[in-house]
Amino acid sequence: QGMETESNGQDQGQKLVRKPYVLNEMEYEASLPEKKSNTLSRDLIDYVRYMIQNHGENYKEMARDEKNYYQDTPKQIKRKINVYKNFYPEEYKDFVASLKQEKMEVQ
Repeated sequence: QGMETESNGQDQGQKLVRKPYVLNEMEYEASLPEKKSNTLSRDLIDYVRYMIQNHGENYKEMARDEKNYYQDTPKQIKRKINVYKNFYPEEYKDFVASLKQEKMEVQ
């Protein structure tokens, strides 16, 4: 009897991956370069917004920022910001406008 419960336990473990092809497809999609997707990763958005918030359009300063985990050059950072602008023009405009508003309130 002990044997039976053991094999049942194994069966249950194997049933978890019911559709391996779905998993493979997801892994395949995850391995594709990000450019194909029509949304940007949260990381990239947060990164770009942080840089704009702290450095405006000074890409050299951005490249020196400790949060520049990717070790991006000023050109690469500019490209990322442009990608963000192209993907979310409205969000970008609102974000920049809100920053200007904050600055005016601080003064």
